[in-house]
Amino acid sequence: MGIKKFKPVTPGLRFKIINDFSEITTDKPEKSLLVPIKKTGGRNNEGHRTIRYRGGGHKRMYRVIDFKRNKDGIPAKVRSIEYDPNRSARIALLVYADGEKRYIIAPQGLKVGQTVMSGRGIAPEIGNCMYLSEIPLGSLIYNIEMRPNEGGKIARSAGSYAQLLSRDNKYAVIKLPSGETRLIPVNCKATIGMCSNPEHSLIRHGKAGRRRWLGRRPRTRGVAMNPVDHPMGGGEGKASGGHPRSRNGIYAKGQKTRKKNKPSNQFIIERRKK
Repeated sequence: MGIKKFKPVTPGLRFKIINDFSEITTDKPEKSLLVPIKKTGGRNNEGHRTIRYRGGGHKRMYRVIDFKRNKDGIPAKVRSIEYDPNRSARIALLVYADGEKRYIIAPQGLKVGQTVMSGRGIAPEIGNCMYLSEIPLGSLIYNIEMRPNEGGKIARSAGSYAQLLSRDNKYAVIKLPSGETRLIPVNCKATIGMCSNPEHSLIRHGKAGRRRWLGRRPRTRGVAMNPVDHPMGGGEGKASGGHPRSRNGIYAKGQKTRKKNKPSNQFIIERRKK
């Protein structure tokens, strides 16, 4: 697994950096786990555009991912490591002993032919899904549930992981990728390891067309607009702008956006670093 740079033969290749996809073992996804995706172009159910700068992009199929890992005690063999256009991490196709196939988010270092399991009383090996009450302290984990049987919600993107710091009878203390320290019930599940494809953060598209393939249209800066269109617009020459804010006037920096009385605040021990 690594990244690939190109000789600057064309302007689009000069700054292009992409994955070498060396860990991918097949380019044909499992058909039984594919679901069609309908593109919205940023429109809501009334046809009104609610998100700007969306549209176009390559057609995709959604890969149904097993975030719950609820087939406890049944060993599963890794059939393939695959590319998923809908997420930054790689996915792994598991074939269980009873014949069922499921996709999971692949951890870094998982190989084809390995056996993974989920449930109680199993070894804390890469790719195994365990309850927080049984995971050794200090372990790196990902795909962490916030409530029992809800499915993994935390640390699912490429290269992300959390660390299990301590636990008592009811709660485990987890250090999240953001730096936040948080309490999570010990009867929630998490997967051992860290998310695959950590080089994702090094990717550079190299040209605007590559963003168009992903369904992103050109974005107009607020300072380039007129005052009627954006709070940062207007002014003579470059004498415009002011405090960075959204089109609705909401400050982009320094303003707290989390509700004061949010019920889950009681589970946060230390807030994320600013």
